[in-house]
Amino acid sequence: MAAFVCVTCGTQFAPSPQPPPGCPICLDERQYVGHDGQSWTTVAELGSGHTNRIEEVEPGLLGIGTEPRFGIGQRALHVHGLLWDCVTLIDADTEAAVRAAGGIHTIAISHPHYYSAMVEWAERLDARVLVHEADREHVMRPDARVEHWSGERLDLGDGLELHRLGGHFEGGTVCLWRGGAGGRGALLSGDIVQVVSDRDWVSFMYSYPNLIPLPAAEIRRIRGRIEELDFDRVYGAWWPAVVAADGRAKVLRSADRYLRALGES
Repeated sequence: MAAFVCVTCGTQFAPSPQPPPGCPICLDERQYVGHDGQSWTTVAELGSGHTNRIEEVEPGLLGIGTEPRFGIGQRALHVHGLLWDCVTLIDADTEAAVRAAGGIHTIAISHPHYYSAMVEWAERLDARVLVHEADREHVMRPDARVEHWSGERLDLGDGLELHRLGGHFEGGTVCLWRGGAGGRGALLSGDIVQVVSDRDWVSFMYSYPNLIPLPAAEIRRIRGRIEELDFDRVYGAWWPAVVAADGRAKVLRSADRYLRALGES
């Protein structure tokens, strides 16, 4: 049986004789079904026309992204044996490169849009998968390797911490890498904190493709959590989505700008 993959969002489903009738991730109002309708592929089929770009984005931090672009188009990050977020394609070359960089013991995901083929990655590289329990219902390929953590903070060791911010999804998570940016700290944010085209700013949304904002109370709560963290750089979900310096202050002022736009002080 094949483990089918949704072409629009890149999520891999549990093995089945036929493709699922639909993708609940895409049917959710935060995402969308592709304009040509629901379509499916597999990791093996994806590998016939795609490869993974793997490169250092700063010392100790690797980026992994699929080319040509597939699904939502995010790139994953690898640091100290942690894979932050995930991409759908895993092949022999990618596996070899990751093992050469020290391997993976843990995969931690910011939110369901980047679950992709997390179980297949975990099986290939003998890792556990950490997903916040608030997003349990969105796991389309349940597996014993998937662990549902709870609470607001989880210390992973090696200066890595998961922090639940919520917002985009109830279990929306960021990863604080205290050793990043030359020891000044880096926030691996997925799109829970979305680095926008003007990379001196970020934003926060319930749905990005469907332009559904978050309420002011949620932005104030997220701002309060960010204020507790120390970091200088922000790595968003895509290669160019990086706030290179003064990231904490820029995230806080972005939250303030969002609140002003809603008529809140």
